[in-house]
Amino acid sequence: MIKDIKVNEQIRAKEVRLIDVDGSQLGIVPINEALKIAENRELDLVEVAPNVSPPVCKILDFGKYRYQLSKKQTQRKTIDVKEVKIRPQITDNDLGLKVKSIRRFLDEGNKAKVTMYFRGREIIRPEIGMKVFEKIGQLLTGKFNIEQMPRLEGNHITMVIAPK
Repeated sequence: MIKDIKVNEQIRAKEVRLIDVDGSQLGIVPINEALKIAENRELDLVEVAPNVSPPVCKILDFGKYRYQLSKKQTQRKTIDVKEVKIRPQITDNDLGLKVKSIRRFLDEGNKAKVTMYFRGREIIRPEIGMKVFEKIGQLLTGKFNIEQMPRLEGNHITMVIAPK
């Protein structure tokens, strides 16, 4: 996306809609006049909307603009998976606190992985763990969807919840 941006002499339109550094519109001006204005201010003329007629160009520092665009792209890409660990004999109050933290993770835009660990002979009763996961599903109604249903893997059950 950053490579597709036209700067200064790369802009081929005859006229452009010019936007100043502070965001005010300077109107439709010929390209050579827009380039002179940008050069006088020691800034670059950057095409921000090429698909309209005439194209919209903005006077700004291209290095700073490119850095901000790349920063936005990396911020969009990072979706973390936060893990919450529970046990089969969790009390209702503790479960409420865990659900609250899961909800906070999901509101931040992250996925939440709920893991229930079994110790010793607890593993012979996985249905107790499944009931706890059903409670979690009931408590997390709303703008969340279950990406991976609860499933038994070795001595633990995992479930992944994602924001909608």
